Amino acid sequence: MSTADSRSQRYARTATPHASGAYNVNTVQSTQAPAPSRGRNRSVPQEQPRLVVAARPPRADETRLLPVRGPRHERHLLEADELNTLSLPVGDDGVVIGTDPQNRPAVLGLFRPRAVDGALVAGSYLAQLIALRAAATGARIVIETARPELWSPLAQNAGGGQQVVALVPVRRVGPLGASAASPVLLIRDCGARPPRLAQPKTAWQTTLTLLPFLDPGYAGQLVGADLVALQRISPQETQLATRVIRIGVEDVQALPGLPDELTLWCARHGRQYVYSMPTQLEAGLLGTPRRMD
Repeated sequence: MSTADSRSQRYARTATPHASGAYNVNTVQSTQAPAPSRGRNRSVPQEQPRLVVAARPPRADETRLLPVRGPRHERHLLEADELNTLSLPVGDDGVVIGTDPQNRPAVLGLFRPRAVDGALVAGSYLAQLIALRAAATGARIVIETARPELWSPLAQNAGGGQQVVALVPVRRVGPLGASAASPVLLIRDCGARPPRLAQPKTAWQTTLTLLPFLDPGYAGQLVGADLVALQRISPQETQLATRVIRIGVEDVQALPGLPDELTLWCARHGRQYVYSMPTQLEAGLLGTPRRMD
């Protein structure tokens, strides 16, 4: 047997990179000769093929082998004197309570980093519409009422399967735990002369007191209110409202004849007439706008 025939074949595997970043493992024949034996009868052991794992390529080659590179855009730069021209298209935030006379959305900022106190001299429809829309923004709704049968349909359907509206008996409101991440709207449906709220009002909590009519014994409580909503009221109630709310002569004339869908919203720094425009789903749950229950 010749020296070439007695030479054992040795194998190794190497890995070559693809353009996609993967590696192929190939089997190649080694040219290295085995060490010569020192005895006639000593047999040469056959070595098993061994696996050689390819090392990670250098960083420069690794980047070059990446299949895709992201797009490159021009940088957006502004000079110092051009910063005043930069603006963001951000509008008012809050709860859409209807539309103004120009058919534009009327937005009410209900929740603030302080307690907000308001009153609704209106029917329960307006209070339920506000509760439904406030729940849609992620707020928790608590209804203090002696009429649970009136509010039960809203409580069962407002959250889409989740309980976001809680009904509480009169004088049974406990701590509500309002926060910026979980604001609370408390609606007090306790008649024309509601009792005093036992729990203190906190930040990110808005309290709206629903009044079926403006009682002379309670009208003075509206002096310090942050907002007051007035649906159609009698001429006597209108004269009483002028003593505690800043309304004009034209409002005094208009309030006794307001249609059911129109409400006058009064705040510390202005007033606005708003049309209650329910969506199809809201109308299916609450019906059409109305002043009387």
